[in-house]
Amino acid sequence: MDNTRHCITVFGFAAAIILGGAANAQEDAPRNNIGHTRHLHPHNKKHPRSHDASRFLTSRDSPIKLPMPEEKDAFFFVVFGDRTGGPDEGVSVLADAVRDVNLLEPDLVMTVGDLIQGYNKTPEWMAEMREYKEIMDNLLCPWFPVAGNHDIYWRGERGEKKPEGEHEASYEMHFGPLWYAFEHKNCWFIALYSDEGDPATGNKSIRDPECQKMSPEQFNWLKETLGKAKDADHIFLFLHHPRWLGNNYGDDWDKVHQALVDAGNVSAVFAGHIHRARYDAKDGIEYVTLATVGGYQNGDIPSVGFLHHFDVVTVRKDQIALASLPVGEVQNVREITGTMQQECLQLVENAAALEGGVELQHDGRAEGLVTATITNSASRPIDVTVMPQSPDSRWVCTPDHNHGQIQAGASRSFAFKVRRPAGSLDPSFGTLMVDIQMEYLAPSFRYPMPVKSVVVPMRANLSPPSSGTNKALSCDGQDDHVKVPSSGLVVPDGPLTLECWMKADEFGRRVGLVTKTEGSEFGIFVNRGVPMFSIHLDGSYVEPEDEKIKLEAGRWYHIAGDYDGEHVRLYVDGREVAKLPGKGKRRTNDLPFIIGGDVGRNGEANSFFDGLIDEVRISTTARYRGQSFTPQRRFEPDDQTALLLHMDGLVGPWLYDESPARHHVQPANGAVLVEVE
Repeated sequence: MDNTRHCITVFGFAAAIILGGAANAQEDAPRNNIGHTRHLHPHNKKHPRSHDASRFLTSRDSPIKLPMPEEKDAFFFVVFGDRTGGPDEGVSVLADAVRDVNLLEPDLVMTVGDLIQGYNKTPEWMAEMREYKEIMDNLLCPWFPVAGNHDIYWRGERGEKKPEGEHEASYEMHFGPLWYAFEHKNCWFIALYSDEGDPATGNKSIRDPECQKMSPEQFNWLKETLGKAKDADHIFLFLHHPRWLGNNYGDDWDKVHQALVDAGNVSAVFAGHIHRARYDAKDGIEYVTLATVGGYQNGDIPSVGFLHHFDVVTVRKDQIALASLPVGEVQNVREITGTMQQECLQLVENAAALEGGVELQHDGRAEGLVTATITNSASRPIDVTVMPQSPDSRWVCTPDHNHGQIQAGASRSFAFKVRRPAGSLDPSFGTLMVDIQMEYLAPSFRYPMPVKSVVVPMRANLSPPSSGTNKALSCDGQDDHVKVPSSGLVVPDGPLTLECWMKADEFGRRVGLVTKTEGSEFGIFVNRGVPMFSIHLDGSYVEPEDEKIKLEAGRWYHIAGDYDGEHVRLYVDGREVAKLPGKGKRRTNDLPFIIGGDVGRNGEANSFFDGLIDEVRISTTARYRGQSFTPQRRFEPDDQTALLLHMDGLVGPWLYDESPARHHVQPANGAVLVEVE
C-alpha cells in the first residue's frame, strides 16, 4: 500500500468539518428524539425562500406549500494548503486533492503558498515547478498561485552569492505576479506576497519580524485595490504567512487589518505555513489558516486540524459558508454502481478460508501452522493485509503480518507459524484471530472494506475443571450466550435428543433456549414461557408444543426434545407434554449451535434467554421413550454424546465439553458461570 495514501485514509476519517461565519453563527439545538449530538456545527442564517407558485408544479392536492430557493447567484471555490515540507511523495496527496476537487467542480481553486520544496538553486527549482504545475493543470477549473517561502528562498553552496530577490524572478516568470487581484461574480480575490523580506537589508527570514513586513509599494497597491472593490459583495485575501498570529510575525499586520476593516466588505483572509488548521475571527473578518495538501504533516490530532485537507467556500450575496474536507475522501457517485457494490459485499462475506490450526495443550503450550487463502471474486484488484492478533500477548506469529495485491479472479495464500509457550490457562488467555483488511481498488478511489476477523481453528487438549461446586450459565436476556461452532459438532442424520436444565428470570415474546434452527436443524424455544421442540424433517419443521404448559420464572425445569425416527416428543421434567409424528431427512446447516438464544442466518445470536442454563447435552440417539422418566440432574457422557457442557467451571476461557468430541467452547458477550444449589 502507498504510505502517503494510507496516511490520508487514517487522517481523513477523523477530520473536522467546520461550517459557518463569525457574524451570524448560531448553534443547532438538539431535538428531543435525536441522540446523536457530535455534529452540532455553527451555521449562517437560513437562505431566503421564494413563494413564487408559478415555479412549482404537481398533479396532487396537498395543503403543504413547499418553499422554493431564492433565484440569486451563488458559487463556491476551493483553497489548497501547503504542499511542501514533507516527503517528495507528497505530490501524490496533491494529485489526490486535484482528483477530489474535479468531482466537486468549483469555479476556481486558490492556493496559500509553499507550492514546491524550494530552498535550492534554479535547475532544481525549475523541475519542481514543472511537477507542481503539471499536477495542478489537471484541474477542470482555473487555479491561482500564492508565493510562500519555499517558493522564493534560494539556497546554494556555502559562500555562493544569492541572486537578487532569490527566486522571485523565476516565480513571476513561471507562476505569476507576486501580488495580484481579480474579480469574479461581483467578488474580488486578492493574492498578497508575505516574503518580501527586510526592506532595509533585503534579507528574507520566517523568524525575524523585521523580514515580515509589507512594503509601502504592496500596501499602497492593496489599499488602491480595496477601493476599486468597494462595491463587491465580498473580498477574499490570500497569503502564505498568517501574520495576524503575531510572535515572529511582529505587529505589521495591524495596519493591514485596519485597512481591511475600513474597506467594510472583506469577508475572509486565508493563509497556511503552520501546517495545522485553525480559525480566528476579528472585527467581522474571518481569518482561516489551512494545514497541508501534501506538506509535512505529523497528524498529532487529525480531528482538530492536523491533516491533509482543503477548504470549500460557498459564496452568497450576504454570507459565506466554510467547510473543510479531508484529502482523498471525496467519492465518485458514478463509480459506485450496483455491480461494484455487490462485488464488495461478496468480498466481505467470503473474506478468507483458513486451513491448518493450532493444537493447544493443557499446560497452555501451543503450536501450529495457519494459512489464510483469499480469493478476489471482484472485477478489480484488491489490496489485502492479513494480521494475526489476540488479546493474549503470549501468542507469537511469524510473520506478524503480511500484505499484497490480488488481481481480479485470482487467489493468494498467506501462511503463519503459530507458537505459544507453556503457561497456565489463566483468565488472561485469549484465542487467536486473523484480521483480514481489504481495499477495493477502483479507478479513482480505494474503497476500504470492514475488517473481518476469523477465529483460528484450535484443538484444545484440556483437563477437566477442578471446581467442586455446582454452577450454571447466567444469561442476561440482552446478548449473553454461548456459541458452539458447527465444525466438530457431529450430529448425523437420524435420531437425536436435545436437553438442558433451565431457570428463567422472565420470558420474552420470542426466546431461544438451545437452538441451531435457521430454516433447518433443531432447537428448543420457550416463547412467553411455552416450551417447544423444533426439528426440520422432510422439508419442514415438526414442532410439538402444548400452549397450556406455561413455565414459571424462578423455578428449575428439565426440558428435552427427542426424535426417534418416527415421532418427535417434547418432555418437561421427564413428562411427555407433546408428541407429533415425524420422519424423513433432517436438513442441516453450518451455523453455530447457540446456548441462550436463537441463531440468525449469518451465525449471529438473537432472541436471547434471561436466566440460568445448566447441563446442556446433545445425543445422537433417542434417549427417552414413553410418557415419563426421571431426569438426571447431572448427565454422564457415553458414546452417543455429541456435546455435554456441565457449566461447572472454566478451563482458561473454555467451557469443558465432557463428550468424546471434546468440543470445548467459550461464553460470549458477558455470559458468566454462577454457583447454584
